[in-house]
Amino acid sequence: MRADGKKTKDVFPMYMVAAHLMSRRYDAMNMITLDIPLEPIRTYLNKKKKEGIFLSHMGLFIAAYLRTLCEYPHLNRFVVNKKIYSRNEIAVGMVVLKAGDINNETMSKIYFEPEDTSFTVQERIDRYVEDNRKTDNNNSTDKIIKSLLRIPGLLTVGVGLFKFMDRYGLLPKSIVDASPFHTSMLISNLASIRTNHIYHHVYGFGTTSLALTMGNLHDVPKHKGEEVASERCIPVGLVMDERIATGVYFAQAFRRFRDYLAHPEKLELPPERVVFDFENQYLKQKLRREKLLAKKQKKLKRNPNNN
Repeated sequence: MRADGKKTKDVFPMYMVAAHLMSRRYDAMNMITLDIPLEPIRTYLNKKKKEGIFLSHMGLFIAAYLRTLCEYPHLNRFVVNKKIYSRNEIAVGMVVLKAGDINNETMSKIYFEPEDTSFTVQERIDRYVEDNRKTDNNNSTDKIIKSLLRIPGLLTVGVGLFKFMDRYGLLPKSIVDASPFHTSMLISNLASIRTNHIYHHVYGFGTTSLALTMGNLHDVPKHKGEEVASERCIPVGLVMDERIATGVYFAQAFRRFRDYLAHPEKLELPPERVVFDFENQYLKQKLRREKLLAKKQKKLKRNPNNN
Protein backbone atom coordinates (compact mmCIF):
# COMPACT_ATOMS: atom_id res chain seq x y z
CA MET A 1 0.00 0.00 0.00
CA ARG A 2 1.19 3.52 -0.80
CA ALA A 3 1.96 5.99 1.98
CA ASP A 4 -0.62 8.45 0.65
CA GLY A 5 -3.44 6.18 -0.48
CA LYS A 6 -5.11 2.80 -0.69
CA LYS A 7 -5.90 0.90 -3.86
CA THR A 8 -9.56 1.45 -4.76
CA LYS A 9 -11.74 -1.63 -5.05
CA ASP A 10 -15.14 -0.35 -6.24
CA VAL A 11 -14.09 0.88 -9.69
CA PHE A 12 -16.20 0.47 -12.81
CA PRO A 13 -14.45 -1.92 -15.26
CA MET A 14 -14.47 0.78 -17.94
CA TYR A 15 -12.36 3.05 -15.72
CA MET A 16 -9.91 0.26 -14.94
CA VAL A 17 -9.46 -0.09 -18.71
CA ALA A 18 -9.21 3.70 -19.11
CA ALA A 19 -6.28 3.78 -16.67
CA HIS A 20 -4.44 1.48 -19.09
CA LEU A 21 -5.52 3.24 -22.28
CA MET A 22 -4.62 6.65 -20.83
CA SER A 23 -1.58 5.78 -18.76
CA ARG A 24 -0.41 9.43 -18.56
CA ARG A 25 -2.34 11.97 -16.53
CA TYR A 26 -2.10 14.59 -19.27
CA ASP A 27 -3.80 12.10 -21.65
CA ALA A 28 -6.84 12.07 -19.36
CA MET A 29 -7.28 15.80 -18.75
CA ASN A 30 -10.78 17.22 -19.16
CA MET A 31 -11.23 21.00 -18.93
CA ILE A 32 -14.20 23.22 -18.21
CA THR A 33 -14.97 26.79 -17.14
CA LEU A 34 -17.28 27.30 -14.17
CA ASP A 35 -18.82 30.76 -13.78
CA ILE A 36 -19.42 31.37 -10.08
CA PRO A 37 -21.81 34.28 -9.33
CA LEU A 38 -19.99 36.97 -7.37
CA GLU A 39 -22.87 38.66 -5.55
CA PRO A 40 -23.64 35.94 -2.93
CA ILE A 41 -19.94 35.70 -2.08
CA ARG A 42 -19.43 39.47 -1.92
CA THR A 43 -22.53 39.99 0.23
CA TYR A 44 -21.47 37.23 2.62
CA LEU A 45 -17.85 38.43 2.93
CA ASN A 46 -18.97 42.02 3.61
CA LYS A 47 -21.39 40.79 6.27
CA LYS A 48 -18.64 38.82 7.99
CA LYS A 49 -16.27 41.78 7.76
CA LYS A 50 -18.79 43.94 9.64
CA GLU A 51 -18.87 41.22 12.30
CA GLY A 52 -15.08 41.48 12.60
CA ILE A 53 -14.44 38.18 10.82
CA PHE A 54 -12.08 38.13 7.83
CA LEU A 55 -12.68 35.48 5.18
CA SER A 56 -11.18 35.41 1.69
CA HIS A 57 -12.44 34.23 -1.68
CA MET A 58 -9.72 31.56 -1.59
CA GLY A 59 -10.89 30.39 1.82
CA LEU A 60 -14.49 30.02 0.68
CA PHE A 61 -13.49 28.15 -2.48
CA ILE A 62 -11.39 25.65 -0.53
CA ALA A 63 -14.12 25.27 2.12
CA ALA A 64 -16.67 24.59 -0.64
CA TYR A 65 -14.31 22.02 -2.16
CA LEU A 66 -13.84 20.28 1.20
CA ARG A 67 -17.57 20.15 1.82
CA THR A 68 -18.15 18.78 -1.69
CA LEU A 69 -15.46 16.17 -1.02
CA CYS A 70 -17.41 15.02 2.04
CA GLU A 71 -20.27 14.05 -0.27
CA TYR A 72 -18.28 13.06 -3.35
CA PRO A 73 -15.14 11.25 -2.12
CA HIS A 74 -14.12 10.07 -5.60
CA LEU A 75 -12.76 13.58 -6.16
CA ASN A 76 -9.91 12.60 -3.83
CA ARG A 77 -8.80 9.63 -5.90
CA PHE A 78 -5.70 9.46 -8.07
CA VAL A 79 -4.07 7.17 -10.63
CA VAL A 80 -0.47 5.96 -10.51
CA ASN A 81 1.04 3.16 -12.60
CA LYS A 82 -2.39 2.36 -14.12
CA LYS A 83 -3.91 1.75 -10.69
CA ILE A 84 -6.64 3.84 -9.04
CA TYR A 85 -6.14 4.86 -5.40
CA SER A 86 -8.25 6.54 -2.73
CA ARG A 87 -6.19 9.21 -1.00
CA ASN A 88 -5.92 8.95 2.78
CA GLU A 89 -5.41 12.69 3.33
CA ILE A 90 -6.70 16.01 2.02
CA ALA A 91 -3.90 18.25 0.76
CA VAL A 92 -4.31 21.42 -1.31
CA GLY A 93 -1.34 22.86 -3.20
CA MET A 94 -0.81 26.63 -3.45
CA VAL A 95 1.79 29.05 -4.76
CA VAL A 96 2.87 31.91 -2.47
CA LEU A 97 4.94 34.95 -3.48
CA LYS A 98 7.81 35.77 -1.14
CA ALA A 99 7.65 39.23 0.42
CA GLY A 100 9.16 42.02 -1.68
CA ASP A 101 10.02 40.02 -4.81
CA ILE A 102 7.57 39.13 -7.58
CA ASN A 103 10.13 36.71 -9.05
CA ASN A 104 10.54 34.74 -5.83
CA GLU A 105 7.75 32.30 -5.18
CA THR A 106 7.37 29.03 -3.35
CA MET A 107 4.90 26.20 -3.67
CA SER A 108 3.81 23.82 -0.98
CA LYS A 109 0.55 22.42 0.37
CA ILE A 110 -1.88 22.70 3.25
CA TYR A 111 -3.49 19.72 4.95
CA PHE A 112 -7.18 19.89 5.80
CA GLU A 113 -9.67 17.70 7.63
CA PRO A 114 -13.15 16.78 6.32
CA GLU A 115 -14.84 18.50 9.28
CA ASP A 116 -13.10 21.85 8.69
CA THR A 117 -15.42 24.86 8.48
CA SER A 118 -14.82 28.04 6.48
CA PHE A 119 -13.34 29.58 9.64
CA THR A 120 -10.79 26.82 10.27
CA VAL A 121 -9.94 26.75 6.56
CA GLN A 122 -9.14 30.47 6.67
CA GLU A 123 -6.99 30.01 9.77
CA ARG A 124 -4.97 27.29 8.06
CA ILE A 125 -4.50 29.43 4.92
CA ASP A 126 -3.41 32.50 6.90
CA ARG A 127 -0.87 30.46 8.87
CA TYR A 128 0.43 28.82 5.67
CA VAL A 129 0.83 32.15 3.84
CA GLU A 130 2.54 33.81 6.81
CA ASP A 131 5.03 30.95 7.17
CA ASN A 132 5.85 30.71 3.47
CA ARG A 133 6.13 34.45 2.73
CA LYS A 134 9.07 34.94 5.08
CA THR A 135 12.08 35.68 2.88
CA ASP A 136 14.41 33.81 5.24
CA ASN A 137 12.16 30.77 5.46
CA ASN A 138 12.51 27.64 3.34
CA ASN A 139 9.70 25.12 3.43
CA SER A 140 10.38 21.41 2.96
CA THR A 141 9.85 21.71 -0.82
CA ASP A 142 12.47 24.49 -1.12
CA LYS A 143 14.95 22.49 0.99
CA ILE A 144 14.69 19.40 -1.24
CA ILE A 145 15.15 21.51 -4.40
CA LYS A 146 18.22 23.26 -2.99
CA SER A 147 19.70 19.91 -1.94
CA LEU A 148 19.25 18.51 -5.47
CA LEU A 149 20.88 21.60 -7.02
CA ARG A 150 24.03 21.49 -4.89
CA ILE A 151 25.81 18.84 -6.97
CA PRO A 152 25.84 18.91 -10.82
CA GLY A 153 23.76 16.07 -12.23
CA LEU A 154 22.13 15.23 -8.90
CA LEU A 155 18.85 16.86 -9.96
CA THR A 156 18.50 14.54 -12.97
CA VAL A 157 19.34 11.45 -10.94
CA GLY A 158 17.20 12.52 -7.96
CA VAL A 159 14.09 13.33 -9.98
CA GLY A 160 14.43 10.09 -11.94
CA LEU A 161 14.72 8.15 -8.70
CA PHE A 162 11.70 9.94 -7.20
CA LYS A 163 9.62 9.12 -10.29
CA PHE A 164 10.62 5.45 -10.17
CA MET A 165 9.88 5.15 -6.45
CA ASP A 166 6.55 6.96 -6.81
CA ARG A 167 5.51 4.69 -9.66
CA TYR A 168 5.89 1.62 -7.46
CA GLY A 169 4.67 3.14 -4.19
CA LEU A 170 8.13 3.28 -2.61
CA LEU A 171 8.36 7.04 -2.07
CA PRO A 172 8.83 7.75 1.68
CA LYS A 173 6.06 9.70 3.41
CA SER A 174 8.53 12.45 4.27
CA ILE A 175 9.09 13.07 0.54
CA VAL A 176 5.35 12.90 -0.19
CA ASP A 177 4.78 15.47 2.57
CA ALA A 178 7.34 17.79 0.99
CA SER A 179 6.11 17.31 -2.58
CA PRO A 180 3.68 19.92 -3.96
CA PHE A 181 2.86 17.42 -6.72
CA HIS A 182 1.15 14.97 -4.35
CA THR A 183 -2.06 16.85 -3.62
CA SER A 184 -5.81 16.40 -3.74
CA MET A 185 -6.14 19.67 -5.63
CA LEU A 186 -4.00 22.52 -6.93
CA ILE A 187 -5.60 25.96 -6.53
CA SER A 188 -4.48 29.39 -7.67
CA ASN A 189 -6.20 32.78 -7.47
CA LEU A 190 -4.87 34.45 -10.61
CA ALA A 191 -7.23 37.38 -10.10
CA SER A 192 -4.93 38.44 -7.25
CA ILE A 193 -2.30 39.26 -9.91
CA ARG A 194 -4.96 40.63 -12.31
CA THR A 195 -4.78 37.70 -14.68
CA ASN A 196 -7.47 35.66 -16.40
CA HIS A 197 -8.14 32.09 -15.34
CA ILE A 198 -6.22 29.32 -17.09
CA TYR A 199 -6.54 25.56 -17.47
CA HIS A 200 -3.62 24.48 -15.33
CA HIS A 201 -2.10 21.12 -16.16
CA VAL A 202 -2.24 18.27 -13.67
CA TYR A 203 1.33 17.10 -13.32
CA GLY A 204 2.59 13.87 -14.85
CA PHE A 205 4.62 13.29 -11.68
CA GLY A 206 2.77 12.91 -8.40
CA THR A 207 -0.92 12.41 -7.75
CA THR A 208 -2.77 15.70 -8.37
CA SER A 209 -6.13 14.93 -10.00
CA LEU A 210 -7.74 18.40 -9.92
CA ALA A 211 -6.46 21.87 -10.77
CA LEU A 212 -8.58 24.97 -10.15
CA THR A 213 -7.73 28.56 -11.04
CA MET A 214 -9.76 31.70 -10.36
CA GLY A 215 -9.47 34.59 -12.82
CA ASN A 216 -10.50 38.20 -13.41
CA LEU A 217 -14.18 38.97 -12.93
CA HIS A 218 -16.32 39.02 -16.05
CA ASP A 219 -19.95 39.48 -17.01
CA VAL A 220 -22.00 36.48 -18.08
CA PRO A 221 -25.30 36.94 -19.96
CA LYS A 222 -28.31 35.31 -18.28
CA HIS A 223 -31.96 35.02 -19.18
CA LYS A 224 -34.33 36.68 -16.71
CA GLY A 225 -37.77 35.99 -18.09
CA GLU A 226 -37.82 37.37 -21.62
CA GLU A 227 -34.91 39.72 -20.97
CA VAL A 228 -31.17 39.10 -21.05
CA ALA A 229 -29.14 40.60 -18.21
CA SER A 230 -25.50 40.29 -17.28
CA GLU A 231 -24.30 38.68 -14.05
CA ARG A 232 -20.90 39.40 -12.54
CA CYS A 233 -19.04 36.11 -12.10
CA ILE A 234 -15.74 34.65 -10.97
CA PRO A 235 -14.51 32.44 -13.83
CA VAL A 236 -12.91 29.20 -12.71
CA GLY A 237 -10.70 27.08 -14.95
CA LEU A 238 -11.09 23.48 -13.84
CA VAL A 239 -8.94 20.57 -15.04
CA MET A 240 -9.83 17.01 -14.04
CA ASP A 241 -8.26 13.61 -14.43
CA GLU A 242 -11.26 11.85 -15.97
CA ARG A 243 -10.06 8.42 -14.84
CA ILE A 244 -11.01 8.98 -11.18
CA ALA A 245 -14.78 9.43 -11.68
CA THR A 246 -17.58 9.34 -14.24
CA GLY A 247 -18.71 12.44 -16.10
CA VAL A 248 -22.05 12.35 -14.28
CA TYR A 249 -20.22 12.18 -10.94
CA PHE A 250 -18.09 15.22 -11.79
CA ALA A 251 -21.16 17.15 -12.98
CA GLN A 252 -23.12 16.42 -9.79
CA ALA A 253 -20.12 17.22 -7.58
CA PHE A 254 -19.46 20.61 -9.12
CA ARG A 255 -23.13 21.55 -9.13
CA ARG A 256 -22.92 20.97 -5.38
CA PHE A 257 -19.71 23.03 -5.27
CA ARG A 258 -21.52 25.95 -6.97
CA ASP A 259 -24.41 25.61 -4.54
CA TYR A 260 -22.12 25.97 -1.53
CA LEU A 261 -20.61 29.14 -2.99
CA ALA A 262 -24.12 30.48 -3.65
CA HIS A 263 -24.91 29.88 0.06
CA PRO A 264 -21.57 30.33 1.91
CA GLU A 265 -23.27 30.33 5.31
CA LYS A 266 -23.63 26.55 4.92
CA LEU A 267 -19.87 26.28 5.33
CA GLU A 268 -19.81 27.78 8.83
CA LEU A 269 -20.68 24.48 10.51
CA PRO A 270 -19.01 21.06 10.16
CA PRO A 271 -20.65 18.62 7.72
CA GLU A 272 -23.54 16.58 9.07
CA ARG A 273 -22.14 13.47 7.38
CA VAL A 274 -18.92 12.46 5.68
CA VAL A 275 -18.87 9.77 2.99
CA PHE A 276 -15.60 7.79 3.01
CA ASP A 277 -14.01 5.68 0.30
CA PHE A 278 -12.86 3.24 2.97
CA GLU A 279 -13.03 2.94 6.77
CA ASN A 280 -10.90 5.46 8.73
CA GLN A 281 -9.80 7.03 5.46
CA TYR A 282 -8.25 10.15 7.01
CA LEU A 283 -7.82 9.15 10.65
CA LYS A 284 -4.36 7.54 10.49
CA GLN A 285 -2.73 10.49 8.70
CA LYS A 286 -4.46 12.97 11.03
CA LEU A 287 -3.02 11.22 14.08
CA ARG A 288 0.39 11.12 12.40
CA ARG A 289 0.35 14.89 11.73
CA GLU A 290 -0.74 15.60 15.29
CA LYS A 291 2.14 13.47 16.59
CA LEU A 292 4.66 15.28 14.34
CA LEU A 293 3.29 18.68 15.40
CA ALA A 294 3.57 17.77 19.10
CA LYS A 295 7.16 16.62 18.50
CA LYS A 296 8.00 19.88 16.71
CA GLN A 297 6.45 22.02 19.44
CA LYS A 298 8.37 20.09 22.08
CA LYS A 299 11.61 20.69 20.16
CA LEU A 300 10.89 24.42 19.80
CA LYS A 301 10.15 24.63 23.51
CA ARG A 302 13.59 23.20 24.27
CA ASN A 303 15.29 25.42 21.64
CA PRO A 304 13.12 28.57 21.18
CA ASN A 305 15.75 30.28 19.01
CA ASN A 306 15.95 27.37 16.55
CA ASN A 307 13.04 28.05 14.11
